[in-house]
Amino acid sequence: MLVGAAANSQRRPDAWRALTGRTASLTIVLVCLLVALGGCAKHSAAPPAQAPLRSPEARDAELSPAAKDVLFSAIGLVGTPYRYGGNTPQGGFDCSGLVGYVYRNSAGVNLPRTTAEIAKVRGRSVDWGELISGDLVLFGRGRVDHIGIYVGEGRFVHAPSSGGTVRLDRLTDRYWRDRFRGGKRMF
Repeated sequence: MLVGAAANSQRRPDAWRALTGRTASLTIVLVCLLVALGGCAKHSAAPPAQAPLRSPEARDAELSPAAKDVLFSAIGLVGTPYRYGGNTPQGGFDCSGLVGYVYRNSAGVNLPRTTAEIAKVRGRSVDWGELISGDLVLFGRGRVDHIGIYVGEGRFVHAPSSGGTVRLDRLTDRYWRDRFRGGKRMF
């Protein structure tokens, strides 16, 4: 019997190699599918990747004159260079400097200098679906460490990092979606 089994394996080495190759390919495909499906199973409190969900109140909200001024001022600063600690168009902006400048000069609202302090300021907390133009948007992992101004249509203006410029980004971009901590309405 052993002799016959050994003889059979010697006669079909290519068949075994082909079967092993197909099995390996199938195993790789199955592992890839499981990894992909495993990502689908993760639950996240973050908003969905599609267009932001809007509550009826947010959809129908009438912007105050101050919110409109904040909106237009923020959009007008897109392209201004980033500078750590910066809080003027001439010197550049970091994220909290941009927010403070826009709110102070457009709406007469004086905000603290740092993102952490702004996050603690009294204002109405708003969820993803309640955001309206002019609201602050807060980001971070654990603590709030980044801030921007919501301008509508799922977009916000912010000063993202050194070497960059003030820019518009989408809340649905994975990076921002995963770090979204909430919104704050100041007026």
